[in-house]
Amino acid sequence: MDVAHLLGPCVSSPFLSPSPRPFSGLPGLRIQRRRAPFRTTRRLNQCLACGADTLVAGSEGSSQALRCEKAAEAGDLKSWLHRHGLPPCKVVLKERHSHDGKHRPIHYVAASENLQAGDVAYLVPNSLVVTLDRVLGNETIAELLTTNKLSELACLALYLMYEKKQGKKSFWYPFIRELDRQRGRGQVAVESPLLWSESELAYLDGSHTRAEVLEREEGIKREYNELDTVWFMAGSLFKQYPFDIPTEAFPYEIFKQAFVAVQSCVVHLQNVSLARRFALVPLGPPLLAYKSNCKAMLTAVDDAVQLVVDRPYKAGEPIVVWCGPQPNSRLLLNYGFVDEDNPYDRIVIEASLNTEDPQYQEKRMVAQRNGKLAVQVFHVYVGREKEAISEMLPYLRLGYISDTAEMNSVISSQGPTCPLSPCMEQAVLDQLAAYFEARLAAYPTTLSEDEAMLADRNLNPKKQVAVQLVKLEKKILHACLRAIFDFTDQLPDNTISPCPAPFAPHLKF
Repeated sequence: MDVAHLLGPCVSSPFLSPSPRPFSGLPGLRIQRRRAPFRTTRRLNQCLACGADTLVAGSEGSSQALRCEKAAEAGDLKSWLHRHGLPPCKVVLKERHSHDGKHRPIHYVAASENLQAGDVAYLVPNSLVVTLDRVLGNETIAELLTTNKLSELACLALYLMYEKKQGKKSFWYPFIRELDRQRGRGQVAVESPLLWSESELAYLDGSHTRAEVLEREEGIKREYNELDTVWFMAGSLFKQYPFDIPTEAFPYEIFKQAFVAVQSCVVHLQNVSLARRFALVPLGPPLLAYKSNCKAMLTAVDDAVQLVVDRPYKAGEPIVVWCGPQPNSRLLLNYGFVDEDNPYDRIVIEASLNTEDPQYQEKRMVAQRNGKLAVQVFHVYVGREKEAISEMLPYLRLGYISDTAEMNSVISSQGPTCPLSPCMEQAVLDQLAAYFEARLAAYPTTLSEDEAMLADRNLNPKKQVAVQLVKLEKKILHACLRAIFDFTDQLPDNTISPCPAPFAPHLKF
């Protein structure tokens, strides 16, 4: 799904005021609905019809919108930052062409000179960083909002949406214009699956990531329904905005697009207050590329946020930063890319003890004693599949115990449940093997077919990242099967027939 412009041809594009303005004032008890005058309201309604107020660009059909945008580009983001306090730095903004000719090229941060590991690439003053304490003008109300029902991302998205309605009057105009240009895309120019069409989501068939996309969207809907909380809790905060309350000013689809745009560029700062932990940093992502095996990250230092590079760069090379220990499913959902060399990639398996088992309570006690729950989630990391299977086996063995004497023996022993009989071990391994085979069968393509598709240089970029994801998931699943076969080979030859298990644990598909 294409993302619409925050500002269509009817309303001028994002921001510029003499100084950054937080929402002024402390929360008030009096609630007032501030409506725009009739002419303004009619004008806004016309804009919603012709262009929609969203945070990221996209209404390609409007030549008038493109003319407005080009006319607004008097000076780039970096020049604006230098004018407002960015010290001399060692980076430049460069262009990378988009795969879609309808979309403008994306920008990326590159080294302006040769750099060595440990060099400070840039240092952005806090006055040019968007955080909740700056947005709300009060750290207490910021923490209250985000520990109640609204996330930091929702508050930041709402702030930028209102700021963009200010047009060039907003201090943040050049920054929001840059976010518009990026369209919520990462450095491979692909939007999050949250903005994909139904037919595009079909690329993820068989993957649990598709369910994660739907779950995340439900969460965004809940956030949207709570947006007016900000308005009601702090009646004086929005006096500078001559617009309706959030859910009347912005349709859900517009908020979702803005939320995804903020999600793609927010930085999680360490060792700062709760109200500053999520920040929007000009020259940060999505202008920076993420890499899972990189050690460089944006850090808070004194009154600024700085980037120290972790490797040498030649002038003109794009600069990369660490994206945190995130699996590829999360990288695709948050930033629209997949990292083939991601050491944190994993699949998730949910196992649960059978509640109809007469010995359920005893087995739950044994599981808890060994640090497991009645419903337990296991993470299978790439390259450590055999280790994950070894961790799962003692838990699954519990479900195959039916003899009271065996159960008493397990209760009196210490540590994980050991193999009790060869036929029981065969039954456990057979259940696991059937589970992984069923997960592989749920994909519409095989691993070899995925690799053949990825060899096509003309493959649709969204399909490319989706195929990359499912290919890597299948590799983990195949490695799990190989680990199970290794365990099976260690069993005696007389264990071909597995023991019956009327109360075997459940493995969630």
